[in-house]
Amino acid sequence: MAPIPGSGLAKGLAVTLRTMTKKTVTEQYPDVQPDLPPRTRGVIGLFEENCTVCMLCARECPDWCIYIDSHKETVPAATPGGRERSRNVLDRFAIDFSLCMYCGICIEVCPFDALFWSPEFEYAETDIRDLTHERDKLREWMWTVPAPPALDPGAEEPKEIATARKTAEKLTATQPKPAAPTGSNAEPSAAATDASPAAPNPEPTPPAGPKPDPTEPGPQPTEPPTGPTAPEGDAP
Repeated sequence: MAPIPGSGLAKGLAVTLRTMTKKTVTEQYPDVQPDLPPRTRGVIGLFEENCTVCMLCARECPDWCIYIDSHKETVPAATPGGRERSRNVLDRFAIDFSLCMYCGICIEVCPFDALFWSPEFEYAETDIRDLTHERDKLREWMWTVPAPPALDPGAEEPKEIATARKTAEKLTATQPKPAAPTGSNAEPSAAATDASPAAPNPEPTPPAGPKPDPTEPGPQPTEPPTGPTAPEGDAP
């Protein structure tokens, strides 16, 4: 069936008429700030304490817009006789947002969670050279990062939380139990009863038998003979 001439125009005008009768939903920015979703890719915030200067984000950046400078520092041994160690200290961390294409690769490859997305977007400049922001500015944007969304009720517990919970349970099981109260009404525990010193064993009693009569004379000692004794050589 051939289309009716002018039907497309009529449909377009119908849409226009429907929208003309509805209330406008335009947000009066900048008087009213927009309600952005939590995963909005505005700017990149830096949590400096987690950065180990591994340079992984700068190497993986396809635009080469991340600039990092650092130096090595010697850490003394923690124990006597131990070995000194060296660590990297961050001197500069800057991102050129005039080159950044907001791909998020640097955030994904960071092994220590030092980079985060922030919904902040009001950082326009009149000079393109001012779009290179140093670590102080990136740290300020870190405090605008929203909290992560809550997990679903049926979701699996994160491995980090499960490991921390198991470790806490092991420490609680290995800790000694508190001692029982020592008040007047407190009953002695089984452990205290077992720990009390045992009574000394009584002396062994002699075997039972007929008791001697004290009125009867006992055996008398025998006396040696008093006669002359023969010499040893004259014995027959």
